[in-house]
Amino acid sequence: MSSSLCDTIWLSEKRKNLLLLLMEGPRDIEQIKTSLNVTAKAMMPQIKILKKQELILQKGDVYELSEIGKLVVGNMLPLLNTLEVIEENKEYWASRDTSVIPRDMFMRLGELGECMVMEPDLNHLFDLPREFTENLAKSGCILSSLSYYHPLYPSLYSKLAKSEAEVELVITESVFERLKDDSPEELRSLLNSEKTVVGVCAEGLNIPTIAVTDRFMYLCLFDRQGKYDHRKVMSFDASALHWGKELFMHYRKSFREVKDF
Repeated sequence: MSSSLCDTIWLSEKRKNLLLLLMEGPRDIEQIKTSLNVTAKAMMPQIKILKKQELILQKGDVYELSEIGKLVVGNMLPLLNTLEVIEENKEYWASRDTSVIPRDMFMRLGELGECMVMEPDLNHLFDLPREFTENLAKSGCILSSLSYYHPLYPSLYSKLAKSEAEVELVITESVFERLKDDSPEELRSLLNSEKTVVGVCAEGLNIPTIAVTDRFMYLCLFDRQGKYDHRKVMSFDASALHWGKELFMHYRKSFREVKDF
């Protein structure tokens, strides 16, 4: 009785890993052994099964994906990436209000790649994460949206405005009013910078913080009860930067640029 393609792929870690490896390009048995840390004796039966299912082809001593194999593995990757993102921080994603992420983008959550959830201890509950501030200072292009006022934000972003970085900052009306009242000098630095654009959203931002730079993606979501609990997600993967920029642009649509106050 022949196995189904699903059984062939998912019931063997060796077969699955080989398919993913061959997605990167053809490999001979020595390269397969080294990359997957397996023996030829353990791998050859799995190769035989994959060849029988016409997922891989053998050309001399080299193995590669067939056209069907490329199709199958190409469709496997988004699911595997999504599972990896969820499994690493299952409780976090289960407790978030993800309705604020456009549906098509939420279905591509796997693009966040190797992301980390940062949760401060009680002694640093109101500090900005060091990973965030240090990498922000090293970034050359910054897109950021803020729906709440943090006392450290005015000085942080005004310093960026005085640097060589290109900054686009989208804030809510309430944050703008708070900046005018509590941090007028920092706000003026932002507005006077030739490389900084400040926009105010006509509609409320439903996400506490989005920051996307040429180095990282940083995201903060409310929990399912609409509460802010200081936990943030950060990723340095190129796919996460692309995903984060798309999310920023989604919320940027209804903003008006501010040049003075």
